[in-house]
Amino acid sequence: MKGSDELAIARNVAAHDRIALRYEALHGEIFNDIEQARLRSAVERAAAAVRTGRDPISALDFGCGSGNLTGHLLDIGASVTAADVSSGFLELVRSRYSSDRLQTFRLNGRDLAGLPDAGFDLVATYSVLHHIPDYLGACAELARVCRQGGVVLIDHELSDEYWADDPLYTEFQRSAPRFDWRKYLTPSNYLYRLRRVFEPRYSNEGDIHVWPDDHIEWARITEVMERHGFEVVLAETYLLYRALYRREVYDRFKDRCTDTKLMIFRKLGD
Repeated sequence: MKGSDELAIARNVAAHDRIALRYEALHGEIFNDIEQARLRSAVERAAAAVRTGRDPISALDFGCGSGNLTGHLLDIGASVTAADVSSGFLELVRSRYSSDRLQTFRLNGRDLAGLPDAGFDLVATYSVLHHIPDYLGACAELARVCRQGGVVLIDHELSDEYWADDPLYTEFQRSAPRFDWRKYLTPSNYLYRLRRVFEPRYSNEGDIHVWPDDHIEWARITEVMERHGFEVVLAETYLLYRALYRREVYDRFKDRCTDTKLMIFRKLGD
């Protein structure tokens, strides 16, 4: 790993340790009824695609954060290993879920060392890859720990359409958000804005691949997964719902443009 990548990961860990208890309040694009219902459907479809013959299935939540995906996996009956680089998040997950089907694992920020080859029936990650400098290497690791017949679910990453400069999507972005007066009452926002004057790509939560010339490329992800013996089960784009959106505007555009993607891959037999 390059020195700059190590610094980016370290900043990411520190940022998420700092906001662990406030994470859900800060992310209305995740913690709303519409997105949660969509995510539950994605988890159920991924579980239904598993062909390992095991019951209950074992699942890895890679980059578990505050336990959003972990909760859905537990709800469908899976045994779950919730993994994250942030000890603050892992403490939160342990306090939130007391299930004997849950264990946590501290990631090193580089790979999945410590987790066995072919150890899981379902490997899932949600809104994580854009935090990882070597996100393709991370995909290779997700493939490694997945069993034959098992499934890898990658969800909540920007789609190719997001970067396509579509006039319809631009219209949606202009008309959907409600005015958010609270951001003007948050002192840290002014500090972050000042810092971006000197460091344009600074992100207060440590995001890495979120720029037009540096972002998740789904075609490359697919190439990595296929090279490791996976087939595509599902590729689906959708328009992400954010808590600040006007619902009537979102409903008008949700079937006309998209900005986010999920993919489900299954590991083929030898």
